[in-house]
Amino acid sequence: MIRLEQVSKSFRVKGGSQSILKNVSGCFDTRETIALLGRNGAGKSTVLRLISGILKPDSGSIKTRANISWPVAFAGGLHGDMTGAQNVRFVARIYYRDTEDMVWFCREMSELGDYLNMPVRSYSSGMRARLAFSMSMAVPFDYYLIDEITSVGDLAFREKSEEILRSRLNNTGGVVVSHALGSLRRLCSAGLVIEGGKLTYFPNLEHAIERHQSLMKSD
Repeated sequence: MIRLEQVSKSFRVKGGSQSILKNVSGCFDTRETIALLGRNGAGKSTVLRLISGILKPDSGSIKTRANISWPVAFAGGLHGDMTGAQNVRFVARIYYRDTEDMVWFCREMSELGDYLNMPVRSYSSGMRARLAFSMSMAVPFDYYLIDEITSVGDLAFREKSEEILRSRLNNTGGVVVSHALGSLRRLCSAGLVIEGGKLTYFPNLEHAIERHQSLMKSD
């Protein structure tokens, strides 16, 4: 279980501040895969980074005993001067994984070929996302945080990515951010809608999608 207790988060913007969450409380069942819906700029990626621990709330607390992934496809932790393979080995040691097994998995999954032996700073944004996604799938987590990974790469790679995600989520849970409603319907059973600094939980995914679409039409 992941528990949010009176969590608030805001960022300074030109002319003031923007509130992402305002005294939000609630629980995530780590056996359930939840779609996180909201308009652009509502704070979906920020919520994932708060749950993962990359960001800290301004007030309140987030409590969990689950082994939570970093946001899948988040490439901010990759070291640009290291090769892709060196980044993989570094993460493998942190999570006590066999380094060469993890390099092999990431090579096969990412389809980067010889680029895996080149500095990450030479990668395109899509290549970095592929590497970050592959590293996420190589480490077993109790709970996955997924941010638009299914938009990366060509159709074949997107299908491959979704297939392995589904296999991971069959035995775990997660929060999925995506603009592709088809992917959300295939991966998720419930939904969260973020609007005006509040999170609203819907045990039925279709109800969450209806609420999200209603909010989008009201703009």
